[in-house]
Amino acid sequence: MNNRPPLLDMKKALLTNAEPDAAASGPLRDFFENLLYRTDWMMILPMVVLLIFGELFIYGTGQQVGDFAAKNFWRRHLIYIAIGAAVWLTVSILDYRWSGPFSAILYPFTIGLLVLVLIPGIGRKFFGARSWLVFGPINFQPSELAKFALVVLCAWILSMKKADINRILWLLLIGALLGVPVFLTKLQPDLGTAMTMVAPVIGMIFAAKLKWRYIIVLMVATAVVLPIGYHFLKPYQKERILVFLDPERDKQNRGWTQLQAEMAVGAGGFSGKGFMKGTHNLLGYLPKKVTNSDFIFPVIAEETGFLGACGVVLLNMILLFAIFRTALVAPDEFGRYLCVGIAILLFFHIYVNIAMSIRMCPVTGLPLPLVSYGGTFLVTTMTYLGLVHSIYGHRERKSVFDL
Repeated sequence: MNNRPPLLDMKKALLTNAEPDAAASGPLRDFFENLLYRTDWMMILPMVVLLIFGELFIYGTGQQVGDFAAKNFWRRHLIYIAIGAAVWLTVSILDYRWSGPFSAILYPFTIGLLVLVLIPGIGRKFFGARSWLVFGPINFQPSELAKFALVVLCAWILSMKKADINRILWLLLIGALLGVPVFLTKLQPDLGTAMTMVAPVIGMIFAAKLKWRYIIVLMVATAVVLPIGYHFLKPYQKERILVFLDPERDKQNRGWTQLQAEMAVGAGGFSGKGFMKGTHNLLGYLPKKVTNSDFIFPVIAEETGFLGACGVVLLNMILLFAIFRTALVAPDEFGRYLCVGIAILLFFHIYVNIAMSIRMCPVTGLPLPLVSYGGTFLVTTMTYLGLVHSIYGHRERKSVFDL
């Protein structure tokens, strides 16, 4: 005969029945905790907002330009965003370490493409540079893929156990890997893109603890080479520098675009003229062919004013901060160097694109990351950010609240 109180039997039954549910909730809880741990909202949120900004203003500039192709650029850009998002998600889920050995295969392939694009009849010219390969409706820029392969390969080599950037052979190896794509890109001629290859590699070399004596040697060599290199520039490249140094030199020709970009930024005032109400693009004071790419920032500044322009700058600052933060918590040197290289690469693009609109540097055809129109650059940028997000997910710290 069972003399136990009925309440005790009921409690035991409830606990027994609850055990399978508790066991089942364990893996689900672990999944969400792992997802939360691997997700860097500080990087994702500004990335998404900048993509939305870009899509809106590519649509707006296209409607103002008026021709059929420009009006539909936003549709093509939306497809690029979808492709980029798929690439970002795939790369984020995978372990970033795959990209090191892969870059060793990709690098010589991209060098071959850079040679191929220089051949007349194969490489296509746009805006004076033979830097494109055309496959049906798709325009592809090999220099962007070469830039990606270069940054990843250099980060991987610098992270090898036997690598020592303070030994001359390793320094020469990195210099040779950098010099080949820079030289081939300069021949297109696309000096702006060639310069963007130099900046991240130098940043990664410094992050690899290059000794001060080598840094001083590099600084002196740069100071000597720059004046000499000026004489090897194309006439239009020299003129851009001279116009930058002397704004009154050629206001009606070479200096016209930069002058109008500066005026468009100032015309926006504090809160702007309103979406699609800017006059500099509508009336053709800014070159309509590039207001959706190289000169999209003046359009944003005129239509959204100081507030909108500062918003774009702030979002980019948050994005860069998130990348540098990931460098601090990266689980290995490869991840650390990769984050440093990617952050400097994106910073170079951001600075030059905005600075040339407010007369802080000469005009150079560099797009604004995540905002400017362009399929190759957008997809490679999303790939960079996917790698950074993968590094963040594999970091050593155990709390999502850690830096």
